[in-house]
Amino acid sequence: MTRCEWANSNPLETTHHDEDWGVPVHDDQMLFEMIILEGAQSGLSWATILRKRAGFVAAFDNFDIKKIASYSPTKIAALMIDARIVRNKLKINATVENAKRCLDIQQEYGSFDHYIWSFVAGKTINNHWESEADVPSSSVEAESMSKSLKKKEFKFVGPTTCYAYMQAVGMVNDHVVSCFRHREVQLLAS
Repeated sequence: MTRCEWANSNPLETTHHDEDWGVPVHDDQMLFEMIILEGAQSGLSWATILRKRAGFVAAFDNFDIKKIASYSPTKIAALMIDARIVRNKLKINATVENAKRCLDIQQEYGSFDHYIWSFVAGKTINNHWESEADVPSSSVEAESMSKSLKKKEFKFVGPTTCYAYMQAVGMVNDHVVSCFRHREVQLLAS
Protein backbone atom coordinates (compact mmCIF):
# COMPACT_ATOMS: atom_id res chain seq x y z
CA MET A 1 0.00 0.00 0.00
CA THR A 2 1.49 3.32 -1.06
CA ARG A 3 1.06 6.28 1.28
CA CYS A 4 2.62 9.71 1.68
CA GLU A 5 6.27 9.19 2.59
CA TRP A 6 6.09 11.21 5.84
CA ALA A 7 3.51 8.77 7.21
CA ASN A 8 5.98 5.89 7.28
CA SER A 9 8.10 7.37 10.09
CA ASN A 10 6.30 5.71 13.01
CA PRO A 11 3.02 3.93 13.78
CA LEU A 12 1.35 7.03 15.27
CA GLU A 13 1.98 9.05 12.13
CA THR A 14 0.86 6.15 9.95
CA THR A 15 -2.44 5.84 11.83
CA HIS A 16 -2.95 9.63 11.79
CA HIS A 17 -2.30 9.70 8.04
CA ASP A 18 -4.49 6.69 7.26
CA GLU A 19 -7.46 7.73 9.38
CA ASP A 20 -7.52 11.48 10.03
CA TRP A 21 -5.17 13.63 7.98
CA GLY A 22 -6.99 15.45 5.23
CA VAL A 23 -10.49 14.30 6.22
CA PRO A 24 -12.82 17.33 6.16
CA VAL A 25 -13.72 18.41 9.71
CA HIS A 26 -16.76 20.61 10.41
CA ASP A 27 -17.15 20.15 14.17
CA ASP A 28 -16.20 23.31 16.09
CA GLN A 29 -14.65 21.43 18.99
CA MET A 30 -12.47 19.28 16.71
CA LEU A 31 -11.52 22.31 14.61
CA PHE A 32 -10.48 24.08 17.80
CA GLU A 33 -8.53 21.05 19.02
CA MET A 34 -6.60 20.85 15.78
CA ILE A 35 -5.70 24.54 15.68
CA ILE A 36 -4.40 24.26 19.25
CA LEU A 37 -2.41 21.11 18.48
CA GLU A 38 -0.92 22.67 15.33
CA GLY A 39 0.12 25.71 17.38
CA ALA A 40 1.57 23.47 20.09
CA GLN A 41 3.61 21.73 17.41
CA SER A 42 5.47 24.95 16.51
CA GLY A 43 9.16 24.19 16.92
CA LEU A 44 8.48 20.51 17.65
CA SER A 45 7.81 17.41 15.60
CA TRP A 46 4.27 16.30 14.80
CA ALA A 47 5.20 12.89 16.27
CA THR A 48 5.74 14.60 19.65
CA ILE A 49 2.24 16.09 19.52
CA LEU A 50 0.69 12.78 18.46
CA ARG A 51 2.39 11.03 21.41
CA LYS A 52 0.94 13.64 23.75
CA ARG A 53 -2.46 14.02 22.09
CA ALA A 54 -4.39 11.94 24.63
CA GLY A 55 -2.73 13.98 27.36
CA PHE A 56 -3.78 17.21 25.70
CA VAL A 57 -7.36 15.97 25.40
CA ALA A 58 -7.46 15.03 29.10
CA ALA A 59 -5.63 18.13 30.37
CA PHE A 60 -7.73 20.52 28.29
CA ASP A 61 -11.13 19.03 29.16
CA ASN A 62 -11.64 17.35 25.78
CA PHE A 63 -11.02 20.74 24.16
CA ASP A 64 -14.30 22.13 25.47
CA ILE A 65 -13.99 25.70 24.21
CA LYS A 66 -16.18 27.27 26.91
CA LYS A 67 -14.37 25.48 29.75
CA ILE A 68 -10.94 26.44 28.44
CA ALA A 69 -11.99 30.07 27.98
CA SER A 70 -12.91 30.20 31.68
CA TYR A 71 -9.74 28.58 33.08
CA SER A 72 -8.61 30.13 36.34
CA PRO A 73 -5.01 31.05 37.15
CA THR A 74 -4.93 27.92 39.35
CA LYS A 75 -5.91 25.67 36.43
CA ILE A 76 -3.35 27.37 34.18
CA ALA A 77 -0.65 26.87 36.85
CA ALA A 78 -1.57 23.17 37.03
CA LEU A 79 -1.20 22.89 33.24
CA MET A 80 2.28 24.40 33.46
CA ILE A 81 3.46 21.32 35.39
CA ASP A 82 1.38 18.71 33.56
CA ALA A 83 3.83 16.31 31.87
CA ARG A 84 1.08 15.00 29.57
CA ILE A 85 1.25 18.15 27.44
CA VAL A 86 3.82 20.56 26.02
CA ARG A 87 4.59 22.67 29.08
CA ASN A 88 5.22 25.96 27.37
CA LYS A 89 3.80 28.98 29.19
CA LEU A 90 3.18 30.95 25.99
CA LYS A 91 1.41 28.04 24.31
CA ILE A 92 -0.75 27.24 27.34
CA ASN A 93 -1.77 30.88 27.75
CA ALA A 94 -2.41 31.06 24.00
CA THR A 95 -4.77 28.07 24.26
CA VAL A 96 -6.88 29.89 26.86
CA GLU A 97 -6.88 33.14 24.89
CA ASN A 98 -7.60 31.33 21.62
CA ALA A 99 -10.60 29.68 23.27
CA LYS A 100 -11.94 33.12 24.20
CA ARG A 101 -11.40 34.35 20.64
CA CYS A 102 -13.06 31.22 19.28
CA LEU A 103 -16.17 32.00 21.34
CA ASP A 104 -16.15 35.50 19.85
CA ILE A 105 -15.97 34.02 16.35
CA GLN A 106 -18.81 31.60 17.10
CA GLN A 107 -20.94 34.52 18.19
CA GLU A 108 -20.03 36.63 15.17
CA TYR A 109 -20.18 33.94 12.46
CA GLY A 110 -22.56 31.38 13.97
CA SER A 111 -19.80 28.76 14.20
CA PHE A 112 -16.04 28.44 14.08
CA ASP A 113 -16.59 26.02 11.19
CA HIS A 114 -18.35 28.65 9.09
CA TYR A 115 -15.58 31.18 9.70
CA ILE A 116 -12.59 28.88 9.20
CA TRP A 117 -13.92 27.18 6.06
CA SER A 118 -14.66 30.56 4.49
CA PHE A 119 -10.96 30.78 3.58
CA VAL A 120 -11.53 27.99 1.03
CA ALA A 121 -15.10 29.03 0.11
CA GLY A 122 -16.44 26.06 2.08
CA LYS A 123 -14.82 23.46 -0.20
CA THR A 124 -11.70 21.34 0.00
CA ILE A 125 -8.91 22.32 -2.37
CA ASN A 126 -7.90 19.04 -4.04
CA ASN A 127 -4.26 19.26 -5.00
CA HIS A 128 -2.51 16.77 -7.26
CA TRP A 129 1.08 16.68 -6.06
CA GLU A 130 3.37 14.08 -7.63
CA SER A 131 5.84 14.08 -4.73
CA GLU A 132 6.15 15.47 -1.23
CA ALA A 133 8.76 17.91 -2.54
CA ASP A 134 5.93 19.57 -4.51
CA VAL A 135 3.78 20.22 -1.41
CA PRO A 136 4.07 23.85 -0.28
CA SER A 137 4.48 24.97 3.31
CA SER A 138 1.93 27.75 2.90
CA SER A 139 -0.60 29.17 0.46
CA VAL A 140 -2.48 32.36 -0.28
CA GLU A 141 -5.43 30.96 1.68
CA ALA A 142 -3.24 30.09 4.68
CA GLU A 143 -1.71 33.56 4.64
CA SER A 144 -5.18 35.09 4.56
CA MET A 145 -6.33 32.84 7.41
CA SER A 146 -3.26 33.69 9.48
CA LYS A 147 -3.74 37.42 8.94
CA SER A 148 -7.41 37.22 9.92
CA LEU A 149 -6.79 35.04 13.00
CA LYS A 150 -4.01 37.34 14.17
CA LYS A 151 -6.30 40.34 13.71
CA LYS A 152 -8.77 38.49 15.95
CA GLU A 153 -5.89 38.10 18.46
CA PHE A 154 -5.23 34.37 18.03
CA LYS A 155 -1.71 33.23 18.88
CA PHE A 156 0.54 30.62 17.22
CA VAL A 157 -1.24 30.95 13.90
CA GLY A 158 1.46 31.88 11.40
CA PRO A 159 0.96 31.00 7.71
CA THR A 160 2.90 27.73 7.95
CA THR A 161 0.92 26.63 11.01
CA CYS A 162 -2.32 27.62 9.27
CA TYR A 163 -1.39 25.61 6.19
CA ALA A 164 -0.57 22.54 8.29
CA TYR A 165 -3.94 23.06 9.99
CA MET A 166 -5.70 23.28 6.62
CA GLN A 167 -4.07 19.99 5.62
CA ALA A 168 -5.02 18.30 8.88
CA VAL A 169 -8.70 19.32 8.82
CA GLY A 170 -9.25 18.62 5.14
CA MET A 171 -9.40 22.16 3.82
CA VAL A 172 -6.71 21.04 1.39
CA ASN A 173 -6.04 17.52 0.17
CA ASP A 174 -2.27 17.29 0.07
CA HIS A 175 -1.96 13.52 -0.11
CA VAL A 176 0.33 12.84 -3.06
CA VAL A 177 -1.51 11.32 -6.03
CA SER A 178 0.20 7.94 -5.58
CA CYS A 179 -1.06 7.71 -1.98
CA PHE A 180 -4.05 5.43 -1.44
CA ARG A 181 -5.68 8.17 0.67
CA HIS A 182 -5.61 10.81 -2.09
CA ARG A 183 -8.66 9.44 -3.86
CA GLU A 184 -10.43 8.45 -0.63
CA VAL A 185 -10.08 11.96 0.82
CA GLN A 186 -11.08 13.49 -2.51
CA LEU A 187 -14.32 11.49 -2.38
CA LEU A 188 -14.95 12.49 1.23
CA ALA A 189 -14.56 16.14 0.28
CA SER A 190 -17.03 16.05 -2.61
